Amino acid sequence: MTRTLFRGGSVFDGTGSDPRPADVVVENGRIVDVGPGLDGDEAVDVNGATILPGFFDCHVHVMLESVDVWKVANQPFSYAFYLAAKHLKATLGAGITSIRDAGGADLGIKEAVRNGLIPGPRMQISLAMISQTGGHGDDWHVSGADIRLLPIHPGVPPAIVDGPDEMRRKVRELHRMGADVIKVATSGGVASPRDNPAHAHFRPAELEVLVEEATAAGMFVMAHAQAADGIKNAVRAGIRSIEHGIFLDDEGIELMLKHKTWLVPTLVAPLGVIETAEAGGSISPTVLAKARAVVETHKSAVRNAIGAGVRLAMGTDTGVTAHGLNLRELPLMAELGMSPAAVLEATTRSAAQLLGVADERGTIEPGKVADLVVVSGNPYELGTIRERISSVWLAGRRAV
Repeated sequence: MTRTLFRGGSVFDGTGSDPRPADVVVENGRIVDVGPGLDGDEAVDVNGATILPGFFDCHVHVMLESVDVWKVANQPFSYAFYLAAKHLKATLGAGITSIRDAGGADLGIKEAVRNGLIPGPRMQISLAMISQTGGHGDDWHVSGADIRLLPIHPGVPPAIVDGPDEMRRKVRELHRMGADVIKVATSGGVASPRDNPAHAHFRPAELEVLVEEATAAGMFVMAHAQAADGIKNAVRAGIRSIEHGIFLDDEGIELMLKHKTWLVPTLVAPLGVIETAEAGGSISPTVLAKARAVVETHKSAVRNAIGAGVRLAMGTDTGVTAHGLNLRELPLMAELGMSPAAVLEATTRSAAQLLGVADERGTIEPGKVADLVVVSGNPYELGTIRERISSVWLAGRRAV
């Protein structure tokens, strides 16, 4: 097999070390050597650049173009699938080689990427977010209309459940339909019409059944959790990651540390709602008021979690914001107390650990899959890192 040599640059390997001068050799889609003075059959000159592990975004919605409800309501059903192909390509262009779709993408989209029909990052999918009646996933409006941002169809089932028995059945159904991970809303949210993000949703018995069934099927659970009590209920039930964590308090932080629960902050998400409204999008006054109200609270909660040592993985809620701009999240994380190295680790190795794929991806080490991003200049200058991506590689093949 051909040995490809990336030579003349530096390597940020994702293991916690600063970038260092080194070459990388790739063969048969995997990294076979890292160090100085290596050789290969073909050379890629990365002089003046840094090679990093492919980035992860642990919270995206590739089927979602906007949170403008009226725009979505006037969009033909199948159009969203073509938008998803566009979004996946844009995501890959941002150096994101692995994603966890937090609702909307079905098994067909994942298989289309895996089989090379459309370009995109490696995917884990949740299909739909499990919600209680009146919860964050309930799109009922006071007019009586049910206007969904993400469609229900034969590949994505409705996911409103009430009670342990309905919860158990829904987890099994999602697994049958191809879900890799289960997503549940344990609190209200910002972009939904009739709930309060400070209120906890689902009772402990329902969440315990959820985790029991997901675990039996070999799946992790991610929780849309903004309310303090919703976060704590999720952590006590054994849910693996808290998404958003807007009203996370000191007790919740202690519980997350005790249970080794991950936090995926999505700091850019409320800003996306505000930006859509400011651009003239159809955002209800209630939703806009919620978005504006949580921005500073969200920052404070994540800052406290970082200071306490809670494990973080990068995620954005992209779809609420524009696809391809995922790396806007990185400087926001740094502003709250993370070093640039820690931010990049949260976007590589830590994210791979959260998704359960760290044995294959997330670091530049011999034996790992050669998903790589080449960034010119200083990789610690996070505010401009997107513009300085010169190439993206999936299993040793150039994708961008």
